[in-house]
Amino acid sequence: MARCPVANLLRFGTRVARSGFLRPLHAAAGCSSTEPTTGFKPDRVAVVTKTTRYEFEQQRYRYAGLSEEDLKQLLAMKGSSYSGLLERHNIHTGNVEHVVQSLQSAGIQVRVVRRGEYDDEVVRWADAIVSAGGDGTMLLVASKVLNKDKPVVGVNTDPERSEGHLCLPVRYTHAFPEALERLCRGEFRWLWRQRLRLDLEGTGINPTPVDLHEQQLSLEQHNRAHRISTVERQQRAGALHPAYSKPSLLPVRSLNEIFIGESLSSRASYYEISVDGGPWEKQKSSGLSVCTGTGSKAWSYNINKLAEQSVEEVLRIGASQAGVEFALSREFVGKVTDDYNASLVFAPDEPRLFFSVREPISNRVFSSSRQRGFASRVCVRSRCWDACMVVDGGTSFEFNDGAIATVTVNEEDRLRTVLLDQ
Repeated sequence: MARCPVANLLRFGTRVARSGFLRPLHAAAGCSSTEPTTGFKPDRVAVVTKTTRYEFEQQRYRYAGLSEEDLKQLLAMKGSSYSGLLERHNIHTGNVEHVVQSLQSAGIQVRVVRRGEYDDEVVRWADAIVSAGGDGTMLLVASKVLNKDKPVVGVNTDPERSEGHLCLPVRYTHAFPEALERLCRGEFRWLWRQRLRLDLEGTGINPTPVDLHEQQLSLEQHNRAHRISTVERQQRAGALHPAYSKPSLLPVRSLNEIFIGESLSSRASYYEISVDGGPWEKQKSSGLSVCTGTGSKAWSYNINKLAEQSVEEVLRIGASQAGVEFALSREFVGKVTDDYNASLVFAPDEPRLFFSVREPISNRVFSSSRQRGFASRVCVRSRCWDACMVVDGGTSFEFNDGAIATVTVNEEDRLRTVLLDQ
């Protein structure tokens, strides 16, 4: 059977060692790159799909014996539209089928994997991974890819309901064959997104993760899952109270951010922090966020950004204290606000991190000499009762009294993604 043009382009020169399937190509005219352009020529691609709200609601009530009609009525009582959820589900699945068929038409072996089935074996099998969902699915996919040479490509399968900052431009959702052709011709740039690694040590640590899924577990479910994972780990270790004091490099990498704090958000988080090898400082706050350049546009940005109203009030107080008079026009206040907020954002490939102490408590016992700032290494010692470390909003680790986490950036942890212009 004759291959389509995309298949011929993709297959040309792909019969090489598994570790070397990315071959240098000459950049097409007008294609800029900060490094030699390489073609995207995988033999095997895993397509990891998100769980739609329709699928989630079905699974949630399936074991309660509800019929489809009962589910419709229950969703209506909750103020949710059954037909609306089904429509979004069909849009997602249709776009996933489009991506899969495009890859298969290009002669690529495809394995479709639900997010709950995505594991290390899938990562080892694939030459490249396509995230079919939104940013949440992309974050999940990226967390398990520890090989910096394995590309990850995001496709936004429901652009009307998902922003998809980490995905290909929206138009390629419905024109994925065109995206494939451009990728194989080298008409793109590699973007090496820096990620965070977590080392955990101390007493009472449990490096077994709990997957929170896209729909958050309740606090009770979250705590129960951590208790179960702790008991199972103790049983495997053959001891009732084993001492988990050996440092553990956790088996995930964070593309956006790591959050550390009490599971119950209304409870203050008590911990000690050391930045770049500096002295330990006792703190109480609403938790600690550590982000990458990729994550600096997400939660971290919203934690730290200022509103024009706040900036205007500070400028007025500053002018009064200094005895200076000047007009605070809307344009001037807006410019100052924009400049400050822009300073919170940094490039995804920068080898540094940004930490933010949320709502620090300052008194004679606790202080916060630096509420936020750039660093290369942040160490945190937990003094919490029921806390966790959450990686990219989807993977949770126990982090209670005596546990020590070290968050760093490492060149080996970079994630290989693509920039494909509109």
